[in-house]
Amino acid sequence: VQLQASGGGLVQAGGSLRLSCGASGRTFRVSAMGWFRQAPGKEREFISAIRWSGDNTYYADSVKGRFTISVDNAKNTVYLQMNSLKPEDTAVYFCSAGSGISTIMRITQQDPYDYWGQGTQVTVSS
Repeated sequence: VQLQASGGGLVQAGGSLRLSCGASGRTFRVSAMGWFRQAPGKEREFISAIRWSGDNTYYADSVKGRFTISVDNAKNTVYLQMNSLKPEDTAVYFCSAGSGISTIMRITQQDPYDYWGQGTQVTVSS
């Protein structure tokens, strides 16, 4: 499975961005997809995840109520709508895909994800 993330950019605090992650290849193996981010000098952290069926979503407390994850199975694409952005949201955002029940069981952790996109920079100015 190959992942291509896009949609990052520079935005003022309070603004919005929508990230996209297109999956190609053996997407039939995907059971869930996630978004993680890594700020300078910090470890990569979980942001949001969704089952490939779209019926369950998960969010980190820091983005709950501001970010929305969704999936378009017809396009093999996962979106992350980010509203009310804050300077502390500045980071490189990575999308990931995992297969099987192991990903579902540990959907907010990095280890179960087998495939990772290249990352897209999000910068929020104050």
